[in-house]
Amino acid sequence: MTTWRRIVAVAAAAVLPALGLLVAGQSTASAAPNFQVPFACGTTVTAATFSGHSPANSVDFQKSGITGMPVLASASGTVSRVANEGNTSYGRWVEVDHGGGWTTRYAHLNSQSVSVGDSVSTGKQLGTAGATGGVTGPHLHFEERLNGTAQKATLHGVAVPYNGHTDFTSKNNCGGNPYSATEVCGSGFTVINSHKLGSAGTAYLLYNASTKANCVTTLKAVSLGKESAASAFLEVQGSARVTDSGDFGYYAGPVKKAAGATCVKWGGSVGDESYTSPFEHCG
Repeated sequence: MTTWRRIVAVAAAAVLPALGLLVAGQSTASAAPNFQVPFACGTTVTAATFSGHSPANSVDFQKSGITGMPVLASASGTVSRVANEGNTSYGRWVEVDHGGGWTTRYAHLNSQSVSVGDSVSTGKQLGTAGATGGVTGPHLHFEERLNGTAQKATLHGVAVPYNGHTDFTSKNNCGGNPYSATEVCGSGFTVINSHKLGSAGTAYLLYNASTKANCVTTLKAVSLGKESAASAFLEVQGSARVTDSGDFGYYAGPVKKAAGATCVKWGGSVGDESYTSPFEHCG
């Protein structure tokens, strides 16, 4: 099980679960963390992307008065690089390793507030934005890298448009579970049922009408970002039950099985709170 999924670190994947790269009980090597806008909750910044940017998939975050603004980890992980290139290249920059081959880079910083080896949670301050290195004005240069290569960026499950300027409002460290059931299960799935597990979380049943697949995930509402017991299961009538169970930071699942017109039993747990449905949704 990858670190990002449990602690998040980072993170995950996924691209994200929203791009359907997670399968029941595991995450793929390319699954990205749930990267967040690297500024404080509620802050609106412009994500600028343009032809000729180096690397091509980098994002420049722009905002009036950005100098000195806290720059936050977009997902949890371990600080793998703290460097200063002076008046060239990245200037002052930080890299965070999120596991599974994923890293993020934050460049042109005015200051750095972490050291190599530090464990950081989503929303942890890494430094402040500035204009160090080879720049013409203050901004934050940001990269989401997989195995050393910058990927097209995704922020809280939304793909950043390229060759344009798009405003994003940060959801970083706003409280509550940063994932939604549809993000976990992926594109095409819609919630058709849910059951609250007291105050501990919620189990969700989703359905994809085009593939006839069901998906179950359990989202935690307590001990977020910390490993604790949670599970999700799906049983198509006449077939063996599939369960994802363990210690997770944010959610259990997704568990997916095709059912079509066949009844399903589903449910999940967080800690001592659990739910098991009858066979239902038969058509």
